[in-house]
Amino acid sequence: MVDAAIHQRRIVMAAGICVMAFALIGIRLLDVAVLKGAVTGAVAPATETPEPLRADIVDRNGQLLARDLPVSDLYATPQALRDRAQAAHDIAAAADIDEAHLVRLFAGKHSYVLVARKLTPNVVDRLKQLDIRGLEFEPATKRYYPQGDAAVQVLGATDQNGNGLTGLERGLDAKLRAGGSVALSLDMRVQYALAHEAEAAREQYHAIAAGGIVMDVNSGEILAMVSLPDSGPVASDGTNPARNRMARDVYELGSVFKIFSFTLAMQDHTTRLDETFPIGAGFKIGRFTIHDAEHMPATLAARDILALSSNAGTAQIALRSGPDRQRAFLESMGLLSPIHTELAETAAPLYPRHWGDVETATVGFGHGISVSPLAFVAAAASVVNGGRRIVPTFLKRDADARGEQVISPETSATMRGLLRYVVTDGTGKAADVPGYDVGGKTGSAQKNDHGRYIAHKLLTSFCAVFPIDHPRYLVFVMLDEPHGAGAEGVMALAGHTAAPLAGRVIARIAPMLQMPMAALPAVPVKGRS
Repeated sequence: MVDAAIHQRRIVMAAGICVMAFALIGIRLLDVAVLKGAVTGAVAPATETPEPLRADIVDRNGQLLARDLPVSDLYATPQALRDRAQAAHDIAAAADIDEAHLVRLFAGKHSYVLVARKLTPNVVDRLKQLDIRGLEFEPATKRYYPQGDAAVQVLGATDQNGNGLTGLERGLDAKLRAGGSVALSLDMRVQYALAHEAEAAREQYHAIAAGGIVMDVNSGEILAMVSLPDSGPVASDGTNPARNRMARDVYELGSVFKIFSFTLAMQDHTTRLDETFPIGAGFKIGRFTIHDAEHMPATLAARDILALSSNAGTAQIALRSGPDRQRAFLESMGLLSPIHTELAETAAPLYPRHWGDVETATVGFGHGISVSPLAFVAAAASVVNGGRRIVPTFLKRDADARGEQVISPETSATMRGLLRYVVTDGTGKAADVPGYDVGGKTGSAQKNDHGRYIAHKLLTSFCAVFPIDHPRYLVFVMLDEPHGAGAEGVMALAGHTAAPLAGRVIARIAPMLQMPMAALPAVPVKGRS
């Protein structure tokens, strides 16, 4: 009986110990899950498992653009700190945190607080050497961009929890969450060259902004996209360096849009290249008179209307197509709807609600319709690549991705010849690069300020294609309000500002892209027969 009683007491004691143990575990879990999670702006991790790594982002050549790195989040139990004021001082010095903030944090009512997030390993090592009781380090990850501001608006950013916020980080969020590596179409060599030349031109002409795009016209791959400025605070004129103007904003691009008026005319055979049109002092339509930025001859052949960029002449050619046909054609080219790519950002075009003769004339030379540079580039690529639709992509493709035929191959060939003529005999001469047979078109658009066009505020651009006989790459550059010394009056027009910028970009990137040079004409040696 005695042994049985002793045995029974032991069982009861063991059961009691188990109950106490489970109670302690429950209290600890409650503390971690509820009390620690109650701190404003901080939820304590339930386990010590590191956050899943987001995929690396690399350019088309494998250069690293973004990677998750292991870091730590620092939590503290203020009640466990021997000297809260001293702890705040030491932690602030080691981790570069505001000391006053830590003093307030440790004096608060919470039993568990988030001190800092995303601490790098070297900072963690310094904190551990302080040997302060009451500190806990939880594994986390931090997105790292080793190229700094390069392509910053295209790549975008993530939030503190690793979710894509902007740019490709958001647009490719699901793909990046799968881990591994994602290869972009970007070529950072081309990106750096475009950014360098665009910034140099922005400074030279005191432009408020600049930008550009380089695209493979057959695969649709975007090799570079630049929007400047790309760092610093928002400017007094509202220019936001975080905003990708090439994708998120729409513009009246002016005379580069004449590419589409002539493409439609060639496709529908509404005019001949040698047909002459009266230019004179302008073209009157209704109560409006369309003028040219520079003095023009009394008459011009159609090819010279494009080469010399006559608004009056282009308006007449556009009117032969008529409102309905012009609108249908621009819609078929993808210019009347937002363009969708892997970028999170897109922009809807602006165009006339009422599309009559006046609107047809003005849209013909690039006013009264606003599109994003990215949408313009995609449509222009379809004009020169044999006439097939192209969809831009920021993912490495390395294959012909041309879609259905939107214009005939014959029209595409005619337009390539016209664009080469613009560079050899027209406003695009400054864009020519010997050996690469550049074709292109200038654009000088007066900016619209509350419904009124301002003559001295220009948006200048140039759309270049090379080599024009067998197009591979398109280079689009843009300058917002070039002015100052060297860019006054007609010298501010695209032929003097944007065209030379495009030429400098081509001269730099063509060798990088291993584009062979065409044979240059032989130069006769003087004194020999």
